[in-house]
Amino acid sequence: MTEQESAVKSRRRRAQEKLTPPPRWPGDPEQGESIAVDFEAIAHVLANTCRWGGRTRRFYSLAQHALTASEEIEALDGVADEDRRALALHALLMPARAAWFGDGEGEHPASARAAARARTHGKAIDRAVREAAGLDPELPEDWTEVLRFVDRMTDAAERRDLGVDSGGFPFPPLRRTIRPMAPEAAAERWLARFHELHAGGGNEGGGAHTPVNASAGGECAP
Repeated sequence: MTEQESAVKSRRRRAQEKLTPPPRWPGDPEQGESIAVDFEAIAHVLANTCRWGGRTRRFYSLAQHALTASEEIEALDGVADEDRRALALHALLMPARAAWFGDGEGEHPASARAAARARTHGKAIDRAVREAAGLDPELPEDWTEVLRFVDRMTDAAERRDLGVDSGGFPFPPLRRTIRPMAPEAAAERWLARFHELHAGGGNEGGGAHTPVNASAGGECAP
């Protein structure tokens, strides 16, 4: 790309940003039932949030972690198509509460009371996000176990390929090789994946449907 082409592309991006309404960024996690869910904003926050609290030499986002787990869920055998789609969407949304709390949520609570309050607010955010995505707000126990197992296999693969805690893995890692994406690419892929799964099932998950932000092409800070 020439310098002139790059300048034209930058001008077009700035013009598009002026026309696009600003995202409704996640706010106070203590909002309770009034939690506003903007999936474009969640995509950007997760893409800009590094796994393991940044304790890695290479940036690897929560958005890419969720995207990887979601793709692995959808490849499972022996699961009905609609259940597999819903599970893949649940996997994509698993770290969504981090958009409100950050990746280290609950890691070092100031007190037992603060930890309990964080858990309560975290569950409220999980329910709000699932309902906004057209999913049941509560997960069946067997689905929770499947999601937890795939999440841990995904974590093991990431640690293997990014050289994080290389002293061994408690779960078998995924076969795929993990290659980190740039934040803007991860945000775009996460949002595209969300729309793909959300469109594939409408509101059949049983949750109360909330209109979602349809823009999938926004830029996020590197």
